[in-house]
Amino acid sequence: MAEFDQETAERRALRVLRMVHELHKLGYQGLRIEPALAPSGGAWRCAVSHVENVRRDRGARFVDDARDVARYTTGQDNTYFGWKDASGDSVKRLAQRFLERFPEICEKARLRDWEYAGWYVEMLGFAERGEMPVALADWGGSEPDPRFIETLGSRHGLCLPAPPLGKAEHRS
Repeated sequence: MAEFDQETAERRALRVLRMVHELHKLGYQGLRIEPALAPSGGAWRCAVSHVENVRRDRGARFVDDARDVARYTTGQDNTYFGWKDASGDSVKRLAQRFLERFPEICEKARLRDWEYAGWYVEMLGFAERGEMPVALADWGGSEPDPRFIETLGSRHGLCLPAPPLGKAEHRS
């Protein structure tokens, strides 16, 4: 097993975030992310779904984690979404594979959502500065302020606003 390399993990995580941005540019602005931190804190996770699966009260949280969700974790290294044939793929090629391999998610995400796409560009800027978004983690108490998304690194005193809300009713 290779030693964990934080810089490589961040680069791979950014590749996944950039892939979603590429899909937004192709007309799939209904794709949404649920960025998370593994309970151990050792891996960053990113689940991708469509806006119909995103909570109305939390714009970066899904209602149903078992259906219409594609998952990546930095623990997978460059086996993006479990794809053994994508390790050297460019962002554009990853986007093409995502369209081919998750057609149901993409079909439900084929819509215009300029508000979310704009938020996503801002979030991507945070991530590119080492401020990876985290909407779900073991917070060890009360959840953070829902108006903001936590970031790993928070070195600069910046606050990432929460994304626009989804369309799904949250079930307790």
